[in-house]
Amino acid sequence: MSRMLYALVDGNNFYVSCERVFNPHLEGRPVIVLSNNDGCAVARSDEAKALGIPMGVPYFEIRDLLNQHRGIVLSSNYTLYADMSRRMMAVIGQYSPEQEVYSIDESFLRFKGFQHWDLTEHGRRIRHQVRQWTGLPVGVGLGPTKTLAKLANRLSKRHPDFKTAGVCNLADLPPWRQLDYFAQVEVGDVWGVGPRWAKKLKDLGIHSALDLKLADPESLRKRFNVVLERTIRELNGLPCIPLEEAPPAKKQIVSSRSFGHLVRRKDDLLEAVATYAATAAQKLRQSRQCTSAMQVFLSTNSFIPGEPQYHPAAMISFPTPTQDTATLIQAARSGVARIFRPEFRYKKAGVMLMDMVPEGVHQGVLFRAEDTEGEERRSRLLAALDACNSQMGKGTLRFAAEGIGQPWKMRRGNLTPAYTTAWDSLAIGRA
Repeated sequence: MSRMLYALVDGNNFYVSCERVFNPHLEGRPVIVLSNNDGCAVARSDEAKALGIPMGVPYFEIRDLLNQHRGIVLSSNYTLYADMSRRMMAVIGQYSPEQEVYSIDESFLRFKGFQHWDLTEHGRRIRHQVRQWTGLPVGVGLGPTKTLAKLANRLSKRHPDFKTAGVCNLADLPPWRQLDYFAQVEVGDVWGVGPRWAKKLKDLGIHSALDLKLADPESLRKRFNVVLERTIRELNGLPCIPLEEAPPAKKQIVSSRSFGHLVRRKDDLLEAVATYAATAAQKLRQSRQCTSAMQVFLSTNSFIPGEPQYHPAAMISFPTPTQDTATLIQAARSGVARIFRPEFRYKKAGVMLMDMVPEGVHQGVLFRAEDTEGEERRSRLLAALDACNSQMGKGTLRFAAEGIGQPWKMRRGNLTPAYTTAWDSLAIGRA
């Protein structure tokens, strides 16, 4: 067995699985979770996949098919999914001192110094405990590199040899058996190879993960880039992609949503961008950063034939980097005031924070006295705001500029309760 192995633990149909934890009646039925404004399918249960429903298909195209098969359609409940992800990652992190949370439903672990452990059995324990403590099903893939762990995870969820157990450890397989499985994986399904590269690789006669593993990394680096070279070396068991235990600092933060209907009133746009600025400010503080510039943008709906189009943006710079919600809301509203034109109907608005710096590290303004005491009071106020919203639910406390009714909010007609983050949404058990 290799002295070091990586594991990728990945939630099965994660959004659907989160919904099924609190609604067992969804088990065994085709379930679709829709994108913002109930537009397209972004998650599908195995039963929905069996009906041939592809990812990203517009809901109106599959409505009749789902009705024929007693399918269930749900609006995306990101508050629930984020909290369930946090719980799942906390359980997974107990099984190794080195963990990288790769996405909302994926986590890498590194097992270094575990050479006397049965890591296949260790993977089964991870899978069992995550299911027992959170209700979420996961697949576990293990391999000498992150790319091989990712490939093993795919086998654990899709290949008949591993699907029942839900764990695939490539290090436990003889080399000839590994090659057999690699030959069954499309090259486009290898981590790091997208559809565009897959097409070009197939033109070169590289159709499977095995073909890519046997390819010359140097020659493909010249044709593509160093990323593909690393992928080939990783497929051959040479670790080239490091484990990132701490996420890299964000270079930008975007907060944006499509409206539930076309918006013409300026006041509605001001409320919307104030809400997006407040959301971005909270993310900014969570990442312990400040922003030096903000872009505010509006957009009409380019999919309506004959609709006049207008896609403006305004840039606002700050004298000193900030993470203050009130400052960002004021800037966002001033941006809308500069670019708003009443003759258009708007479909989307948003803010983008740029030129990020670590909090506490910035250059002051030469001829401007700093109000240290006032800044400290402001920091305590924002910390209390974040703590309250974290404990009592998003939006419990908010700035008046964000509005109350918010008629412009995105459409979510089949939204389930936020079972784990709001007292009035707690699941109720009946004997």
